[in-house]
Amino acid sequence: MAEDGAADDVAAAPDAPSVAARDDLAGVVDLFEWLTRAELSHALSELAFKQRAEVDDDAIAAAIDVAVAEYALVPAPPAALSEGGETPPETADPEAGLDAGDVALAVGPAAFPSLPDGAGDLPHILDVPERDVDREALSEAVLARLSTDAVSAIRESNADRLEVLADVTYDIEAWAPVDAGEIRERIVAELDA
Repeated sequence: MAEDGAADDVAAAPDAPSVAARDDLAGVVDLFEWLTRAELSHALSELAFKQRAEVDDDAIAAAIDVAVAEYALVPAPPAALSEGGETPPETADPEAGLDAGDVALAVGPAAFPSLPDGAGDLPHILDVPERDVDREALSEAVLARLSTDAVSAIRESNADRLEVLADVTYDIEAWAPVDAGEIRERIVAELDA
């Protein structure tokens, strides 16, 4: 969403936001520890308004979907979240579906969070209480999702998806104290077959 072209990346073809756009999304989420999809969409709309840019809600939704698919943002289970020291009552379980605006998103292992131009003002614009993420609970959920995604991609013989997931197995090990070696071995075996 920065003036250097990241805003154009979010509004670009819905199937191909740039890495910079995904990292900008992660940067916005990182400002607050976690945001619901609806809150992230609102934040991106506020940034576009500040930059006098058009708001394309479909492009924003598509950029969020890509960031989630590529593990730059990850759905966070309610047990991993706190708001003002307590588990927030209004976040949905990620298993309820990624289209739900109340699914909480946190920064994932494939992100290199960056702040888009004007994002530093978002904590003053959005009415978001102090939040925290239990990294251990989040990393366990992300590892379980990675395993499930790998099994699905293997069943579908989706080599492109398997290559993305293979990269994520390395990212997650650098991001959290987890071992994704078994998942990686299954992916590599499938890609080599």
